[in-house]
Amino acid sequence: MSDKCDMCLLGLITLSALLTGSSGVDETHVFCSSGENVRLSCNNALPGCTSTVWLYSRHSEAVELITGGIKRKDTERHERLSLGSDCSLNIKNVTKEDRGSYSCRQYVNGVQQGTDAQVYLHVLHGSSGVDETHVFCSSGENVRLSCNNALSGCTSTTWIYSRHSETVELIAGGIKKKDTERHERLSLGSDCSLNIKNVTKEDRGSYSCRQYVNGPQQGTDARVYLHVLHVSSSSSQSEIRSGRSVTLSCQLYYDIFTCDSLVGSERIDLIWVNQAGVNLQTDSRFQIFSSEQCLSSLTTTLLNEDHNREWRCQVTQRNQLKTSATYTVQYSGVKDSTLIPVSSSDSEKSSQTTAAPTTRATTGSLLLIVIIVEIAVFAAPTVILLQIICVRRAGKKDSYVQEEIEIATILE
Repeated sequence: MSDKCDMCLLGLITLSALLTGSSGVDETHVFCSSGENVRLSCNNALPGCTSTVWLYSRHSEAVELITGGIKRKDTERHERLSLGSDCSLNIKNVTKEDRGSYSCRQYVNGVQQGTDAQVYLHVLHGSSGVDETHVFCSSGENVRLSCNNALSGCTSTTWIYSRHSETVELIAGGIKKKDTERHERLSLGSDCSLNIKNVTKEDRGSYSCRQYVNGPQQGTDARVYLHVLHVSSSSSQSEIRSGRSVTLSCQLYYDIFTCDSLVGSERIDLIWVNQAGVNLQTDSRFQIFSSEQCLSSLTTTLLNEDHNREWRCQVTQRNQLKTSATYTVQYSGVKDSTLIPVSSSDSEKSSQTTAAPTTRATTGSLLLIVIIVEIAVFAAPTVILLQIICVRRAGKKDSYVQEEIEIATILE
């Protein structure tokens, strides 16, 4: 009997060790759905929380979120985090990327007090029925965000925008709200989709389409994550000229997710190509560098023929092209006609050359006509006078002939 009790006691000790951890670490499992807010308790907290450190671990990565009761601002999720008065860690708008192990530790004068209070956060993603879509566009484009849970008429449709800890209603009951900064660029499609004109990098974030009928929400959210691609130059416009080096930066702006998780889960790639679509990675003229997978830079020395040339940065998702952003080289103060000789300039010279003799010929003709007219005017009286004299002489001659005829007749 005593042997059986000993075995039971050993079993309880083993079970206790499995549940609490053989190292004495306090462990808790917390479950929540993506998009919710969650509170992670610190079960070893000391008064005041100035000794509290919160650590996040996932895979082999360990990051300090809270140090000495103060939130660290060098983490991607810091704007969604806060420390409760009881030293608990609060996370807003939870995503599947927040899953992992959170450890609460206490340090006094540099020495850890006791053991960790460990919380395992499990995020129910997809199983809650939330429809999720990733949309990519480049800055300046127009984009359409589909509402995959729309009811007929759109009068039940509400669009909500979330970024960091900010949540704003853009559409309520199918009507656009005009108290938002971007309302002039928004419109609701006939299929309840949200249309955004002239997208900027500030438009990135999470957009949720919800349906409300007589107050209660119907079904689950249709969520769209908008990611914006933007290309910029490190040089000012006046510095863009042949012979100068230029660096172009291509950045994918995102929210909610980390770059690594976005690349890992969605298999995102940034690729530089020329106008023909040829990958510039294979051209030794271009130096392409990526400090992270969501930021790629291209450096090259400009040539004369690069004026008006386009280079594109493409974003692909699972090897499928999603969008691209274009940079066009424009040399400052240079016109196309000065860069490329045009035959029209020669024809202009030719037309000017042929026009001069024509003008001179016309002028000479007019002068000749004037001279002839003047001669005619001055010669006319003389000609008339000569004609009169000739007529008179002819008349006298006829009279002499007549007289001679008459005399001859008489003599006969």
